[in-house]
Amino acid sequence: PSHPLIVHLADAEQLGDWVADVPATARLLAERFWPGPLTLVLRRGRRVPLETTGGLETVAVRVPAHPVALALLAAFGGGIAAPSANRFGSVSPTTAGHVRAELGDAVDVVLDGGPCQVGVESTIVDATGETLSILRPGGVTREDLETALGRPLAVPATSHIRVPGQHPSHYAPRARVVLVEPDKVIAEAERAQESGHRVGVLLPPAFADAEVKAHAVVALPASMPAYARELYAFLRELDQRGCDLIIASPPGEQGLGAAIANRLRRAAGPRPAA
Repeated sequence: PSHPLIVHLADAEQLGDWVADVPATARLLAERFWPGPLTLVLRRGRRVPLETTGGLETVAVRVPAHPVALALLAAFGGGIAAPSANRFGSVSPTTAGHVRAELGDAVDVVLDGGPCQVGVESTIVDATGETLSILRPGGVTREDLETALGRPLAVPATSHIRVPGQHPSHYAPRARVVLVEPDKVIAEAERAQESGHRVGVLLPPAFADAEVKAHAVVALPASMPAYARELYAFLRELDQRGCDLIIASPPGEQGLGAAIANRLRRAAGPRPAA
């Protein structure tokens, strides 16, 4: 009841049906980055129910770039309020196989448009006023947004606006995630393995040639777009290989690294009590 959903639209021209007003800065970002992985938070229109917004007077909207998603939205003719196709708080799916593996017969149809091209979720921007801020880093980088706007964007540590994916523990695999500095990944993994854990390692590119005594090792790509695209698949793979602990290191906060680091920190967050 307190978790907002994103309303997906086929075209920016539909914005007026779902929001109370569209500030000039929000329209500029929509023109520049839609269709694409950018979500704008605006004041909700009267037809948007509070069940969609988690009780907030704001609504999150975006126009996805995938042709199958756009065709579905165009055929439907309205907005579709929906989360990622996974159980709440767990790792987001990036293939139809991930969806079926997690949801099973709970859904009748999985519409397969191929693997996700971006991987991490959309960037969420609070565009309710003249001072814009990033509420969740994602597929559109802070640098690209600032270039389009011609001014810096704030990235507040907290916000009165709740948005998807910002619970203390989110994007989490079954295995517990522990984050350390890049040069400590191997030592921490081997220490945990020796203490009886089945350790999975997300091995930074700088140590790709190193031998690691662990249950499973995934060598990370040097490319940030490739890392963002495969992050959730890597976490799912380590779960499937029976790991109970994952050792990783957040990348730098530049470009897509900010989105990857955000997802890893959430994955490593405190788990709710059973």
